[in-house]
Amino acid sequence: MELGPEDVAYIAHLARLQIDEQDVPLYARNLSEILRLVETMNAVDTDGVVPMAHPVDTAQPLRADEVTEADRREEFQRNAPAVADGLYLVPKVIE
Repeated sequence: MELGPEDVAYIAHLARLQIDEQDVPLYARNLSEILRLVETMNAVDTDGVVPMAHPVDTAQPLRADEVTEADRREEFQRNAPAVADGLYLVPKVIE
């Protein structure tokens, strides 16, 4: 599928993009190449191919879920302008 300058202008309008007039032919060529690639991929017979969640069939090694740092809340809250009951107090921003 070939895109012309008017197609690029329309797409740019929909995406709310401002494109310099001198760049329109480059965008038209690049977008046309992308659409040709999509058409090529759509032409491939994928019947019988099982969809995959990830291209590499490996298990993710997980670490143990355990605390590795000391609780430093009090130390951090000493620098806060306002604290109450272990919580940071902030100004109300929504009425």
